[in-house]
Amino acid sequence: MTPPEVRTSVGWKEPPPQETPRLRLKPKGPVTGRVDGAWWPHSDDLEAEVPDLLAVLSVRLGPVRYVLYKMTEWVKTRTKMPIGERFVRLGGYERQPSNTVEVQGLNGKKVVLLVVPAATDPDRAHSIMMAAAAPDDTSTVDELLAVGHSS
Repeated sequence: MTPPEVRTSVGWKEPPPQETPRLRLKPKGPVTGRVDGAWWPHSDDLEAEVPDLLAVLSVRLGPVRYVLYKMTEWVKTRTKMPIGERFVRLGGYERQPSNTVEVQGLNGKKVVLLVVPAATDPDRAHSIMMAAAAPDDTSTVDELLAVGHSS
């Protein structure tokens, strides 16, 4: 007999996004590549950007526990912030791979996203995001950020 599924999200609701995040994810299924998709934030202010991102990612991950990011790529932020009825930990690390964020759910699931810099040209950002979300893409972060770059 299989044990019942643990449902950590019962009674929990994520607030809806104020602004739809610019996000592309690989389809659910077997994991391929170094990232699970790409996110193009509007600014380098993680506290301002993360609520809308988590509102969308909570559909895939359930309640979110942590957001890990590279310290030097975002303006200084607090270590915990309220999201709905919960607190989410924001962990800035020097060793976090550049241009990525890792979002971890309470259930152990995680998503690693390529972060397209906010000032990127829209056409180029779109190309990068589509490449990162391709189901069979195995490019490195640097290779993805070079997509659409004129030499």
